[in-house]
Order: sequence, then C-alpha cells, then structure tokens
Amino acid sequence: MTPPLHHRAVRQAPTGGRGSILRALPSARAPLSPGGAEVLRLVMEQGAPVFLTVHANGRRRYGYWQSVGSEAGRGGCHVALPTDECDALHAAGRIVLGDALVDPGKTTYPVRAAVRTAPSAAGAPRHALTA
Repeated sequence: MTPPLHHRAVRQAPTGGRGSILRALPSARAPLSPGGAEVLRLVMEQGAPVFLTVHANGRRRYGYWQSVGSEAGRGGCHVALPTDECDALHAAGRIVLGDALVDPGKTTYPVRAAVRTAPSAAGAPRHALTA
C-alpha cells in the first residue's frame, strides 16, 4: 500500500557525496464535492455528533440525530448521510473514527474531523522548552 502523499518523500539533488536529502512533499488534498463539503461541515459542527453504525450483516450507515423543536428531549429523527461521500472522506483522512461501542447486532463509532497538524520548519530540529 502506498503511503498518503504527505507521508512520502522525494529525493533532491546529491549533496557532494553525503548521500541525498529527503524532504516531505506538501500535503495536497483533493477538492471536495459539494456533497462531501456538506458532510464535512456537519461532522465539524459540534451540535450534531455524527456516528458510523456497522450492522452485523456488514451494512454501513453514517448519520446523526436531529432534534425537533427547541425543547431538549422532545422528539427528533435520525438523519442518514451519504455513505459513499463519508467513506471517501474517511479514505482521504479527512474524518476519523473514535472508539467502538459494540452491541450484539451492530458496532457504532463516533466520527470526527481529522486534525491537521501544522508542518514544522523544513529540516529544523524541534526542541522542547524547559523552565
């Protein structure tokens, strides 16, 4: 399996007999479809936690609970999200699954947006600050 683009390295010009220097490629993310962008927006929204449910027969369903009305606990409905869009976001590393909650007929995972880390300065060593 090929590592994600941001984990690959590329060779630069030789450095006078000292071997070659490797540098990380920039993390290039493919543009999102309108449906993918909407799913990612919903996942990032803290008011509507999104879950992936994998049923015993293998069926996968992403969704969230949408309450009806302004009164908490007064009804609502489960809203399904497009599985293909969610699977594509997961495969691209844009969303991640949390710890599984296993029931006899299904396994449920919380879904959250992947955290992008800021790239460190190229080649600069990282030092811990001490007091």
